[in-house]
Amino acid sequence: MTATVLSPNTRTISRSGEFKRIWSVVRLHFVNPFSSVILPWMILAFIFAVNYIIWAVIYNATDGTSRQGVSEGMQWSGSTTFIFVYMLVVAVQSVNLTFPFALGYSVTRRDFYLGTSLSFLIYAAMYGAGLTILSLVEDATDGWGLGGRMFTVVYFSDGPWFERLWVFVATFAFFLFIGAASAAVYVRWKTNGILIFTGILVLFIVAAVAQITLSEQWPAVGQWFVENGATGVVSWLLIPTAVAAVTGFFILRRATPKN
Repeated sequence: MTATVLSPNTRTISRSGEFKRIWSVVRLHFVNPFSSVILPWMILAFIFAVNYIIWAVIYNATDGTSRQGVSEGMQWSGSTTFIFVYMLVVAVQSVNLTFPFALGYSVTRRDFYLGTSLSFLIYAAMYGAGLTILSLVEDATDGWGLGGRMFTVVYFSDGPWFERLWVFVATFAFFLFIGAASAAVYVRWKTNGILIFTGILVLFIVAAVAQITLSEQWPAVGQWFVENGATGVVSWLLIPTAVAAVTGFFILRRATPKN
């Protein structure tokens, strides 16, 4: 019997080749950056412009004593919600549309998923850094000179920059990998899989709400959110994010592209 021993150089070349294949998948996701990079910022700029006009109207319609109260009320704004949901849609499209195309170029399912996951982390870091910078500018300019609040709302941390960055990046990662897992379900089991998955998810949510309501635990739930704050809550989101990432991989590794 002959044993084959890989030299260190062989392992280095193999790892280098594997990373090149994974990086090729990353580049594939950024071939057309308009829908995943440029368009979200354009929409966010439009929403900011609309908000700015509203802030200006409110600022000029109120006196100095009531402006502080108006600014505090703006901390409940949901103006940036769209961009998180948009990233979920980007993740669904990235997996559903790119998966059969990549396999057509002899990319393995493992390399595709690793490259796609790396792309999602790049998206999360990029958008998280952008929103963090905007939140710091919003603080420095006292709400863009009008007391407006769009990037420093109550759902995000009001702590130092690295806490805000963590909140944004972790939240983006949550939506991206939930989208990836959902898309993997569709790629493997099509419409029936999505219907069953959605049905199970709805039943789980209804059961959780019923359990909390019947046990009168809503005050405890609210207290949990208050005690953990934005940083603690998004840290807990890492659990479903990791579950979605691992589940998506195992679902997609046995999926068969249809086109």
